[in-house]
Amino acid sequence: MEKTENIFFGKKILIYGLGKSGISSYKFLKNKALVYLFDDNFKTNFRLKSKLINFKEISQIKFDKIIISPGIDISKCKLSKFLNNNLSKIYTDLDIFYSIYKNESITITGTNGKSTTAKILFDVLLEQKKDVRLIGNIGNPVLSEKKITKKTIFVIEASSYQLEYSKIFSSKYAAILNIRPDHFERHRNLKNYINAKFKLLDSQTKNCFAYVKKDDKFINQKLSLKKYNSKIIKVNTKKNYDILRRINNNYFFSNTNKENLSFVIEITKKLKLNNNLFLKTLQKFKGLKYRQQIIFRDNFLTIINDSKSTSFSSSEGILKSHSNILWLLGGVYKKGDRLNLKRKDFNNVRAFIYGKNKNFFIKELKNKVKYTSFDKLNEALKNVFNLIKKEKQKKNVILFSPCAASFDSFKNFEDRGFYFNKLIKQHLYGK
Repeated sequence: MEKTENIFFGKKILIYGLGKSGISSYKFLKNKALVYLFDDNFKTNFRLKSKLINFKEISQIKFDKIIISPGIDISKCKLSKFLNNNLSKIYTDLDIFYSIYKNESITITGTNGKSTTAKILFDVLLEQKKDVRLIGNIGNPVLSEKKITKKTIFVIEASSYQLEYSKIFSSKYAAILNIRPDHFERHRNLKNYINAKFKLLDSQTKNCFAYVKKDDKFINQKLSLKKYNSKIIKVNTKKNYDILRRINNNYFFSNTNKENLSFVIEITKKLKLNNNLFLKTLQKFKGLKYRQQIIFRDNFLTIINDSKSTSFSSSEGILKSHSNILWLLGGVYKKGDRLNLKRKDFNNVRAFIYGKNKNFFIKELKNKVKYTSFDKLNEALKNVFNLIKKEKQKKNVILFSPCAASFDSFKNFEDRGFYFNKLIKQHLYGK
């Protein structure tokens, strides 16, 4: 592995991509290196305009390092040819972070559940009075944290986009929660996607711990091809942990969140925590917004906002966890996405498909689920409430779990989730 001490300091560095991570990388390095900036949108971030260089200038400068933001796809960006000719110089903000800080870190990746698992770990450690920071794909960019001491612990959520081009980043504790086919628009195939996730294990030493889902076929296939230096701990996500019987928190009733909690339980075994405080944290954990979030509940109706769902695999767990489900889904489907549940799994589910891509979802759900299709989400939801009123069934569950990206009609999943909450308020309270 490349020596990590100050490999960026005093160097001539190009930062490509001026989103949150790119800007934080610039702020961190601007007084420690000679930094140049480039973004595909040359008009981006007016305050940094004087620091931006153009394509012609890039070809004339011999850079020591290139830092690219997670959103940059080498094969499709404006500097594609330049980057492919300089692959050995490409690093990420995770690499800068690791070159400076050797603190204890817990890094979470996987197709589904990263944010929730990272947040549970963060809350658990915070309750234990630890100096813990939640960074990466959730929380602040990795280089934005201040007042770091030797006792600071980092909980890092890492996406495949962040890991793909990292070279030296390593984490004492690493978790791959699960792997399902995803992000083919970026990685182009499953093999590349899995390789990006497994960079977390590739970089670990014998003093590190890697937590992986025990019965995940893609993880096990990858593990069979290579021997890793770290200690591999296979997490049995179907195990009935005693701690689940000692808490009364509806959030952990779903299969998905039980799986997330399984990883937290296994990781924290190494951290010597106060068990009573641990239980206290789990008891009051409310989850993250728009991630299987219960936004309304009474004796007859539960409404769940799972706007974060962008693929079928992210919805499968919650579909198995309830009965009498009225399922709202639709949006921009992901290339290669497939619904792996069978007809018997949908005995208590009716689907309400919306959006311009509804034919894709109809094709996937046909012969598995009873469905109705609509042009818009508000029309589908109106039909759902009319049906509940007409049938007068008890204990229905309205599940908004789109299984699709949101950018056909919304800025992001948060914007979509906010809109759904607004629609619910209108139907329930006339607001």
